[in-house]
Amino acid sequence: MQLTYQKAAAEDYESLNQKLKKKDSLEILKWAYQTYGDELVYACSFGAEGIVLIDMIHKVKKDAVIVFLDTDFHFKETYELIDRVKERYPSLRIEMTKPELTPEEQAEVHGPELWKVNPDLCCSIRKLIPLEQQLNQYTAWISGLRREQSPTRANTEFVNQDRRFHSIKICPLIHWTEEEIWMYIRLHQLPYNELHDKNYPSIGCEHCTKAVLAGEDARSGRWADTNKTECGLHLDK
Repeated sequence: MQLTYQKAAAEDYESLNQKLKKKDSLEILKWAYQTYGDELVYACSFGAEGIVLIDMIHKVKKDAVIVFLDTDFHFKETYELIDRVKERYPSLRIEMTKPELTPEEQAEVHGPELWKVNPDLCCSIRKLIPLEQQLNQYTAWISGLRREQSPTRANTEFVNQDRRFHSIKICPLIHWTEEEIWMYIRLHQLPYNELHDKNYPSIGCEHCTKAVLAGEDARSGRWADTNKTECGLHLDK
């Protein structure tokens, strides 16, 4: 059953998720690509969950399209990881999507270090608008959200109505724990971001990400010292 944002009602999502609830992550991906085919894209941040999904997606559709939101502000380790992933999975179509404004143009229009003054606007310019332009080309997209990650993600289903991008959001890893993510990475000897070994469990842009201390929440290093907890990609409008 192919849901579309424009035609599906709440009960359609409930019914479909009920049918899919006993499937594992690989089966969800197989269903997703069988259902949506080239109308499906994976928007990947190349975090630990992303690496697991890339490996699984490659098993299902070797030429799948993977979009990375290149804000121009990522850590060098993130760009190095992407190069290693391209070498390991040469058939995957990894696209680097950039904002319309360069960092220099953004500083000229909005002032220097916008991420400090107005992080929501910075995320909108460099992440939300570019992803919206990408998702307009597709019916559905894949995300690596896990219920365990935060309270705002605790009710995520395999198939979700994405009101932010007017799309269908498919989340194959909702039941995975962090331990299971790393077991998979080690078992399959997958490349991963070296910053994870330096107390960066969640990695975003360099300006807005810092290492976390023992016992802190995994996402506490994102937008530290602010009330911001999400870039906005996974929040309803």
